[in-house]
Amino acid sequence: MLKVLVLTDFSSNYSRLMLEGMIRYSREVGPWAFLRMPLYYLMIKGESGVIDFAKKWHADAIIAQLRDVKVDLLEKLKIPIIVQNYRERSGIITNLTGDYYGTGLMAAEFFLERGYQNFAFYGYRNVIWSRERGLGYKERIEKQGYVCHFLENNNHDTTEWLYNTEIIAKWLQSLPKPIALFACDDYYAQQITETCNVFGIEVPDEIAILGVDNDTLLCNLSTPPLSSISLDIENGGYRAAKLLNQYLKKEIDEIPDIVIKPLYIENRASTNKYAVSDLHIKKIMNYINDNFSNKITVPDLVALVPLSRRVLEKRFKMLTGTSIYQYILNVRISHFTKLLLTTDLYLPDAAIKSGFDDYKNISRIFRKYKSMSPVEYRKLYKKN
Repeated sequence: MLKVLVLTDFSSNYSRLMLEGMIRYSREVGPWAFLRMPLYYLMIKGESGVIDFAKKWHADAIIAQLRDVKVDLLEKLKIPIIVQNYRERSGIITNLTGDYYGTGLMAAEFFLERGYQNFAFYGYRNVIWSRERGLGYKERIEKQGYVCHFLENNNHDTTEWLYNTEIIAKWLQSLPKPIALFACDDYYAQQITETCNVFGIEVPDEIAILGVDNDTLLCNLSTPPLSSISLDIENGGYRAAKLLNQYLKKEIDEIPDIVIKPLYIENRASTNKYAVSDLHIKKIMNYINDNFSNKITVPDLVALVPLSRRVLEKRFKMLTGTSIYQYILNVRISHFTKLLLTTDLYLPDAAIKSGFDDYKNISRIFRKYKSMSPVEYRKLYKKN
């Protein structure tokens, strides 16, 4: 029986989903024995204590969230170790990591298409998953010619960071409005909504808030419910366990880094606004989002507002950064992607529900967005 020591924060949705993926794979090839070790053991005993315990338990492998990886200690075990990176990625040991930068890009694109011109990020500077998400967000915003305001914890030890509503409120009140705020994860996005509720800042009218992880408990506990980026976490845990098994069976010489990708945005009430002052353009955006599954033409949209086609298209692009046609396409692709991952719909039916009447056409368009076919994307990212 394969023995795997798992050291992580089991109170987080991210870690639980990762473990679910590992368990799913172990049931296919098992039996495996998992020993869950909470992070407080690491805090009390240190990494040397974890190493000693792994030796006593005769662990075959370790999957752990380690803040400061002591390679010399880990190498003494002579067993494979996958590190859920925290401060930095390891250059020697296998990383269970994420496309953090790409997650920031996704957040930026989401807000830009909703017409925002003011942007903010709330997170940690000394942890890689927050820092790179903020960097991706900031660089995409700056590429569009806007400024991104930051509030980050700068303490060397992130455990010392205390949630201070007065500090956060002072920063939020100083920001230009309306503003699109991207938080490093759902926990910190919820801190923003709580602070806004205490200090009378309207969400999403003044501040639209987007988190990461799509932790449904945290997102629905928030007032209003939080929008969040859903990640391929469970499949990441599955891939980690599979690669670990292949390595132990000597089918592969080393375990490559496992990169967890952002998948889609679960849009809830915290971002349910468009930051465009032009009421005609806002009407067009609302119409597209309410009717994307139906046939929509530019002449249909022109008929909704007292503007010529030329003026409408010019204003729309100026306020959203994209053309009307591209905006419709983006909305439809986003919905189609979500259906691929959250339903078992026959692909042509999913295409129709997303506003595409030709599956061959959607397959071609989808490949441009995702660099793979819808079939390949579903097979790679959908939970089994």
